[in-house]
Amino acid sequence: MPETESDLVVFSGNSNKPLVKEICDYLKISIGRCDVGKFSDGEIQIEIAENVRGRDVFLVQSTSTPVNDHLMELLIMIDAARRASAASITAVMPYFGYARQDRKVAPRTPITARLVADLITSAGADRFLSMDLHAGQIQGFFDMPSDHLYASPILLEDMKRKYGSRTDDVVVVSPDAGGVERARAFAKRLGATLAIVDKRRPKANVAEVMQIVGDVRGKTAILLDDMIDTAGTLTLGAKALDESGARRIVAYAVHPVLSGPAVERIQSSVIEEVVVTNTIPLRENALGCRKITQLSVAKIFGEAIRRIHSGDSLSSLFV
Repeated sequence: MPETESDLVVFSGNSNKPLVKEICDYLKISIGRCDVGKFSDGEIQIEIAENVRGRDVFLVQSTSTPVNDHLMELLIMIDAARRASAASITAVMPYFGYARQDRKVAPRTPITARLVADLITSAGADRFLSMDLHAGQIQGFFDMPSDHLYASPILLEDMKRKYGSRTDDVVVVSPDAGGVERARAFAKRLGATLAIVDKRRPKANVAEVMQIVGDVRGKTAILLDDMIDTAGTLTLGAKALDESGARRIVAYAVHPVLSGPAVERIQSSVIEEVVVTNTIPLRENALGCRKITQLSVAKIFGEAIRRIHSGDSLSSLFV
């Protein structure tokens, strides 16, 4: 490495401290000392408790629930590091909130993903690092270098361990048309076939009709998505797969947002197992659900941070 290990420091906000601990364990460093709290009126208070002058600073924070608090924590941490004369500041966002608001969907609606990118840039970040963005073009919203990581090596390893010896019996399923490219890439790596859940609303005030494009009868169907929010699309897709004759139904997703009735829907669904990563920590009700399994992406983030710090290539992580 061209720089000493002491030139690298990783700080954590309040959104996902367990993941940051794993990342630092991989890097064989301690988590940077930073006090992240609130004043009595709810204003966020940040104090970096160690010298960062001339150091490469990595601030790890997912903008998960409570989204706005965690976003403000990140912005204030960036500002604190910049005013403390850090050599470089990388905003590491394992889960990038507001990513679904990436375009105008009506005449007078915002593009909030771009606004968040502008806020991070204005706060003083030099680089952006995230995983499985809901829309890849969000990288272009940042006027700085951005690196896009993928959880696919972790998810594929788990799929191959569980289903890799019988790929003729496996079909990878995209829950909607937007996820076809992702599902096709996984199916190719697994040597499995591909299917799509086609959702259509025949007319106003009539429930959506879900049809399966592809052969799933008698097969293990792997539903694949980038995130699970309320789990409505996921569980309805699973029901359609079951009605189409799938023998087993499992699901894989990167970001376990799991808001509202998501856990209850998963628990009562025909899905045998839902595998997610730890870009977002599981809340108590999700931790108590036996159907939900969580895999760690700490190694990918740790290696990405190490390579950014040392000026090495990140693309070889996913070759």
